[in-house]
Amino acid sequence: MRSRLILLTLSLYLTLSVLGCTSKPSSDSSATDTNNATDSQDATAKGGGKESKDRKESKEHKEAKREPIVVPAGTSVTVSLGSAIGSKLSQAGQTFNGTVAKDVLAGNVVAIPQGATVSGTVTDAKALGKFAGGAVLQVRLDSINLNGADMQVQAALRTFSAKGKGKRTAVLAGGGAALGGIVGALAGGGKGAAIGLAAGGGAGAGGAALTGNKDIVLPAESAVTFELSQPLEIRQ
Repeated sequence: MRSRLILLTLSLYLTLSVLGCTSKPSSDSSATDTNNATDSQDATAKGGGKESKDRKESKEHKEAKREPIVVPAGTSVTVSLGSAIGSKLSQAGQTFNGTVAKDVLAGNVVAIPQGATVSGTVTDAKALGKFAGGAVLQVRLDSINLNGADMQVQAALRTFSAKGKGKRTAVLAGGGAALGGIVGALAGGGKGAAIGLAAGGGAGAGGAALTGNKDIVLPAESAVTFELSQPLEIRQ
């Protein structure tokens, strides 16, 4: 009886020993798998972070290489007026708007696209009889909207003057060129009416229409050309 008890005790002890030995490797294996998974995640995170950094640096490098477009001084910008202005219609300080009538190139690149909106100011307006028997209209280009932002521009003033009663002659005092002929009279006025164009001068002329003793009028859609007096730098 005593021998059986001793054998039973030994058997129980051996069983517990075996169970203890088999459970330890399982725990170690689980810990090893966890460590391996963590190491793999860390490596992936590091690799992804490096790739993200490389992409960012590449993007910054490309942006740094994109140099701005420079439109040189002396470049002509032709504007189509959004509304009529004139020596009698307008007042000094009045603003006007319009659009760029044709693409402005810098080299072979379109720096200012046709249709870009512009704004300007009437710097002087004197009706007939208030300027030594004649009329005067002076306008300035202030800004061009590019890439959603208004860019300030420096351009020469455009001055239109009419002198002498009964004469059909207008002089561009600012550009020094005479409007040699009037394409059509503003009999009815209104948008798209015929306008006079410059017969000479390199800067190009805006429209002016004079009939007899009438004031200077630039109707809506008239083309007025401004010349940049300072370079215009456009960020891409």
